[in-house]
Amino acid sequence: MPADSLPGSADIPPPGPDLRHHGDREVGGGLVDLAVNVRAGTPPAWLRERLAATLGGLAAYPDGRAARAAVARRHRRDPAEVLLTAGAAEAFVLLARALRPRHALVVHPQFTEPEAALRDAGHPVERLLLRPEQGFRLDPAQVPEEADLVVVGNPTNPTSVLHPAADLTALARPGRTLVVDEAFADTVPGEPESLAGRAGVPGLVVLRSLTKTWGLAGLRIGYLLAAPETVALLAAAQPLWPVSTPALVAAEACSSPAALAEEAAAAVSTAANRAHLLRGLARIPGVAVHGEPAASFVLIRLAGADAVRERLRALGFAVRRGDTFPGLGADWLRIAVRDRETTDAFLKALESAQSHSYI
Repeated sequence: MPADSLPGSADIPPPGPDLRHHGDREVGGGLVDLAVNVRAGTPPAWLRERLAATLGGLAAYPDGRAARAAVARRHRRDPAEVLLTAGAAEAFVLLARALRPRHALVVHPQFTEPEAALRDAGHPVERLLLRPEQGFRLDPAQVPEEADLVVVGNPTNPTSVLHPAADLTALARPGRTLVVDEAFADTVPGEPESLAGRAGVPGLVVLRSLTKTWGLAGLRIGYLLAAPETVALLAAAQPLWPVSTPALVAAEACSSPAALAEEAAAAVSTAANRAHLLRGLARIPGVAVHGEPAASFVLIRLAGADAVRERLRALGFAVRRGDTFPGLGADWLRIAVRDRETTDAFLKALESAQSHSYI
């Protein structure tokens, strides 16, 4: 049996899925967007007003000190442990450029940019493929001891699985950089497994995004949390003034107590809407969900999903194809959680599209 077919195996893969395909390529043309995991109806009016107010000051160079301090307060970290980035995706590029791993390992299925950035920087990458029959759960023992760079999402895109914090911290050790992508952590009520506030874990780098909850994909703002020496190393790989003034204002505003309360309420609402979506999916024959979804999207498996996706487009809905994620294939689709009215309309369309797949 080849190595890449072993359950939970760590694989050095041949060329395969398009790692640079993302959900934004599925949308447009008036389709209802269930392909991009950005909360609908965002950014809120108060945030748009704060951003608009920055336009009069764009002649000055950006000053990130206030935003950095606000993010640090949010996570009870020292400002020296915070690096603001032009979107969380920039952090993957910085890590690939600044680090010199001998044995980089990416846990899949997950967001593909970490592996793409590492490969672009000339680093060989090993894949640890988590299995659907195991609920896409990570067993820390599956990670090779020699891995000196490990990348994992939590909750993971696209599986929506939330790994226990204890399992992730079990991967940390001196000489290893452990990168935990928490871009969707704020979609989980209470963020129970977040490591963002855990200073002192050896080699830990936590990535966060403001894109998903606040609807700021076009603004490009995120940040990472790590030991001061790691932050300094990554900052040296950034260009001058990498984060714009409006993005810095967004980071500061979205870290305020009022914004965090709104964020927490949105996570609770998302959880209720996700439960409604899952109940509806359970009623459609041939649709399977593996694991326990915890984030603002759900991964499903169904025969002929690629054809179903095209039929859904004809019915007015865009969903995310799964075959560009290592470890998945053409029978997988990712669906963003939306309000109940949108979900009900989608479920009706999915049932129609799915029934055609048996003809």
